[in-house]
Amino acid sequence: MAERGKRRFRLVGFAAVFALLMAPVAPAVAAQQEQAVPPVTVPALSNWTPQSGSYDFGADTRLVAGSASEHRVADTLADDLKAAGHGTVPVVRGGAGRPGDIVIEVRPTQGSLGAEGYELQSGQRLSVTGATETGAFYGTRTLLQLLAQSDHIPAGHTVDVPRYKERGVGVCACYIHVSLPWLENLVREMAYHKLNQLLLEIKVKSDAHPEANTWGYYTKDELRGLVALGDKYHVEIIPEINSPGHMDPWIESRPDLQLTDSDGNKQPARLDVTQQAAFDYYTSLMDEYAQVFTAPSWHMGADEYMLGSDYSKYPQMLRYAQEKYGANATPQDAYIDFINRVQAYAASKGKQLRIWNDGLTGANTVPVAAGTTVEHWLNVQTKPSRLIAQGYPLMNAAYSLYLVRGGFHSDTESLYDQSWDPRSFEGEKLTSRTGITGAKISLWPDNGRGETENEVAADTEPALRHLAQATWGDPHPDATYAQFTARGTAVGHAPGWRDLTRVPVADGTYTFGTAGASFDATVQRTPDGYATVRTADGCLEIQGGKLTLNVPLHPGVAATPQPCDTTNTMQRWELAPAPGGYRLVNAITQMALSVAADGRLAQYPPDQHRPATWHLTAH
Repeated sequence: MAERGKRRFRLVGFAAVFALLMAPVAPAVAAQQEQAVPPVTVPALSNWTPQSGSYDFGADTRLVAGSASEHRVADTLADDLKAAGHGTVPVVRGGAGRPGDIVIEVRPTQGSLGAEGYELQSGQRLSVTGATETGAFYGTRTLLQLLAQSDHIPAGHTVDVPRYKERGVGVCACYIHVSLPWLENLVREMAYHKLNQLLLEIKVKSDAHPEANTWGYYTKDELRGLVALGDKYHVEIIPEINSPGHMDPWIESRPDLQLTDSDGNKQPARLDVTQQAAFDYYTSLMDEYAQVFTAPSWHMGADEYMLGSDYSKYPQMLRYAQEKYGANATPQDAYIDFINRVQAYAASKGKQLRIWNDGLTGANTVPVAAGTTVEHWLNVQTKPSRLIAQGYPLMNAAYSLYLVRGGFHSDTESLYDQSWDPRSFEGEKLTSRTGITGAKISLWPDNGRGETENEVAADTEPALRHLAQATWGDPHPDATYAQFTARGTAVGHAPGWRDLTRVPVADGTYTFGTAGASFDATVQRTPDGYATVRTADGCLEIQGGKLTLNVPLHPGVAATPQPCDTTNTMQRWELAPAPGGYRLVNAITQMALSVAADGRLAQYPPDQHRPATWHLTAH
């Protein structure tokens, strides 16, 4: 028994305590105590005023909306209610609503709610009010989380406003290909938890530069669909083409644009910023991306340009800088000059520039253009407080928030226990949030075969919810991390979220047949929701060709039987339903297995070679 309890026994005696413990609690008091606790959401509600009664969602519920913006919010909510199993809920025009209704209101006069805050009032009817369409939309996310737990929502009132403007996730689908269903799931989960910004370092298949179309690219139509989903769910999707470093996905076949060192060695990953042709090439890619992405921001990366080297190996950088900025210029000024030229080009197209921070070492005399958002991930000489003092919008993209395939994983529990918030940068903890735009988690594929997409999704889930909490409200709403994770369990996944771990056939032995090929193999589900395909000679594995991030990404690489290894992710396959059968898609390369002209089983991007449809006959 706790010491506090022992003292109480000594003061009042056993009989008095027993009577106190056994006395019934009046129903009204019990109900009031229960309602005083805010309903469970992620992010947690920062305030809740309980009232008597409850809101009851039922068969007669309607969504009431007046203006066009209210209708858009109501229509999305109706879609999500249906996807969540709540049936078809009609959207009706205007009016105060009747008992059981959900009323959507956009009132620009309620300026205290800001651009994304909302007010929720639960009673005989339930109303969600925002000063903007986005604010009202976020109120419906809270409503969906409450309905995920019960059709009966306690009566009460809350005003919920985010602390930070930018609440995000970054995904590098830059060398490898991340499946669209996975990205669509991410957009829905982000919106469900009130995250609003998705950075995609991603490769759009180029019409202007077909020589650069190495896998894994995305077609423009594929990404237009993803952007449309982001627009529907108020997730701004910001594209990135990393430059002037990490440019090898684009210039590995363009040696004329590659930076050359003093020994005459070409650098396939580094763009030669001293060439006008290099700038023109990069901006032409920006123009192509503008055909797909509508976000008012452009991310150019600008990180790790001199990774593993230094400016002294490239005397042309100093010459360029001194010719343009005078005798006191430094080689790094040529790098900053490229950033500023891209910034000016982006601004001329109505875009705000974003860069990573690590190149800002202070070894430059030319400042980065004003208004450029700096995303701080690495502790370098120029500290966050200095960048804020210089007037740059600053986002916290700390390394401690990283999830790297086959590498470092953010310790979400430790961050929660520390009450981490966006003021905690790498190398400096700030006392004020002034000048900080927000924070994001970042997903990188440094070892592309280190984990499958499904494993990354499982790792990302707690980090995403923690980031949502830390950027929207109180970073430590529950006494323990276990209590906080229980919130996530309670609200579940976003409506429309697809379970990508479902294998559509039972474990067993099958004959796989398609035009030009047939083989027998045993299908066995893997713990992460894929399958191994085991023939008499071993498990099918993509193996061979040039490796990119430790992954064989060349089209036409064969799938051959290899000794089965449960830890080898290259032996994991998705059985994707297709008319008349299934496609076999490698879990890592995301290319489908087809029959090559020479009869080999080989991987190809779906727009280069029609994927084989495999008919499975059980033994």
